[in-house]
Amino acid sequence: MIASLAMYDRPETAAATDRFWALIRDGLRQGGIAAPDHLERDAPFWPVWQAHDLVFSQTCGRPFRQVLHAQVQLVGTPDYGLKDCPPGHYRSAFISRARDPRTDLAAFRDATFAFNEVSSQSGWAAPQVHAAGLGFTFTDCLETGGHVASARAVADGRADIAALDAMTWELVKRYEDCAGDLRVLGWTTPTPGLPYITGAGMDVGKVASTVAAAIAALDLADRRMLRIVGLVAIPAAEYLAIADP
Repeated sequence: MIASLAMYDRPETAAATDRFWALIRDGLRQGGIAAPDHLERDAPFWPVWQAHDLVFSQTCGRPFRQVLHAQVQLVGTPDYGLKDCPPGHYRSAFISRARDPRTDLAAFRDATFAFNEVSSQSGWAAPQVHAAGLGFTFTDCLETGGHVASARAVADGRADIAALDAMTWELVKRYEDCAGDLRVLGWTTPTPGLPYITGAGMDVGKVASTVAAAIAALDLADRRMLRIVGLVAIPAAEYLAIADP
């Protein structure tokens, strides 16, 4: 059995994430569903998402759209209460150095664009689709392996611009020293957020109701730490309809 909640996990939020998982785990067990004691934090994303004994995880919209929708079940989408986004949706912030004289996104068409990985909706697909709407594509690209690494790459001058999903940007502003060196240039159009998934053989209805109950039972301090407002049922078709670059 395996479970993970790695998408927004970081040292400052790990304890709250573990308590959230404990609520889910205990609820699953009470409903007759076996669940691991602890979250997996060391394995890469894809082996977890595609594990035959997957109990619970969170993925990104693009991996779900391109591959996982045929292999796993969609549990629901957490709502983080993000500004100017419908429930369960998110968007990407284009960030640059605060001292960069360019203030228009189109002026960055030839700039070095930092991105986490090509399978990312918020870090790669959404910003490239947005740029295409302005008549260009980011071609000078630096793959960093993570949103926070992209923010740091812009701050220290290895890149000029990046796109971070709105939740990550909130975490960067809260915890990263480089945040003071960055500014937001603009935003992409909101799309469905990072969905919770479970294995193909799981009772998805029980998993979804258990997760919703766990969110409702979260301690107020943990809820504020994790920013989870609720669980939203966004149809898989809405994920599959998102434009790719």
